[in-house]
Amino acid sequence: MPGVRVRVPASSANLGPGFDVLAVALDRWLELEVVPAREFSFTTDLDVPRDGTNIAVEAFARVGDPGHAAFTMRSEIPLSGGLGSSAAARVAGAFAALVMGGEEPREARHAALAIAIELEGHADNASAAVLGGVSVELPDGALTLTVPQRLGFVIVAPHEAVETSKARAALPASVPMADAAFNVGQAMALAAGLASRDLELLARGLGDRLHQPYRAHLYPRSTDLVANAKELGALDATISGAGPTVLLWCERDAIPGVVEAAKEQTRGWADVFAVDPSDRGAEAALIT
Repeated sequence: MPGVRVRVPASSANLGPGFDVLAVALDRWLELEVVPAREFSFTTDLDVPRDGTNIAVEAFARVGDPGHAAFTMRSEIPLSGGLGSSAAARVAGAFAALVMGGEEPREARHAALAIAIELEGHADNASAAVLGGVSVELPDGALTLTVPQRLGFVIVAPHEAVETSKARAALPASVPMADAAFNVGQAMALAAGLASRDLELLARGLGDRLHQPYRAHLYPRSTDLVANAKELGALDATISGAGPTVLLWCERDAIPGVVEAAKEQTRGWADVFAVDPSDRGAEAALIT
């Protein structure tokens, strides 16, 4: 049986008004190699479990036997929270097992997505990681939008992580109708800006009242950065996923200046780097 090498992109979910609905794939990648072996092993330089509790191994085990496989994981995705590292790992594990089991990569992608969604508990990051571009979650599956070529991102990844479970627990069971209506309008403006390549319209659609305000106390410095994003030269900013990572939305020409301004403002507590959106999703290749 041949081995397989899988590459899965990072992702940023929610994108302001699109709580649990919108996500974008980013050009930072997790790579997982799995080859047949007499016994289980897991090799990585990352600060993640190296046994069967690793979430990529757990996803692999849904369709394959990790007890006779050697895993090697590398990743460019920060683990501080908010860039889809868990979704990427789960997609990678499931995708690898399916391809090693004989499925064609095109078909295996969709099965891997279903497994990752089940394990994640929500679909946004997993869909963007598998499909690329901007994913919009609908009841009958994801809709994919492309990203305007003039749009790029600057990531601010705090050194201190916030547990996703705590971020979820901070959300209320219900929200005011006016706030829900506000987010509908924002999401429509964001989608229209993406579809028309109008960055000014896009920037008018990044507001949120459903999740970011309720989590602000978990990462006040990230919240302040979002509020002051335009002063850094960005179009605007959103909390990436459950946070604390910040996604600064930028015109490409402005990115170098935004990077420098953000580094100055976050010195000592966060890493700052530019990243492109990715129109490519998860990829798999056999290792012979």
